[in-house]
Amino acid sequence: MAVRACGLVVFRLLANCVPPLDNIEYLLLQTSYGEHHWTPPKGHVDPGEDDLTTALRETQEEAGLLAEDLRLVDGFVQQLRYEVRGRPKEVLYWLAELKDPDAALTLSDEHQDYRWARLEEACTLAKYKDMQDTLRAAHRYLEAQRDKR
Repeated sequence: MAVRACGLVVFRLLANCVPPLDNIEYLLLQTSYGEHHWTPPKGHVDPGEDDLTTALRETQEEAGLLAEDLRLVDGFVQQLRYEVRGRPKEVLYWLAELKDPDAALTLSDEHQDYRWARLEEACTLAKYKDMQDTLRAAHRYLEAQRDKR
């Protein structure tokens, strides 16, 4: 059976950017273990916990962001499947906007750094293709939502 984890692709909108679509930055956390890879906040589902609750809890534990600091974006969920040390893993990501772009973050011991990055830098930091694809899908989704306004 696959290990299951859930997380949030957290983004913030910056004011007065030109062009306007360039005002989206994504939150990535750098692990303090292993290869020190960069990833959005995520973690394992606790027994009896639903997936979205896990994503919100892990974001609070890893980045210090509370549910009330965030606005979930309706209609976006991305599922990743890959292997970690020969075992299958499944990760679900929701998309969430940080309401206050200047809100302070508090990292857990699991992470040594964080960065707000525009899409291409975020993809470079993320390194893994499935994570890059998730960030690009989130960006396309946000652009499509903006075009509907």
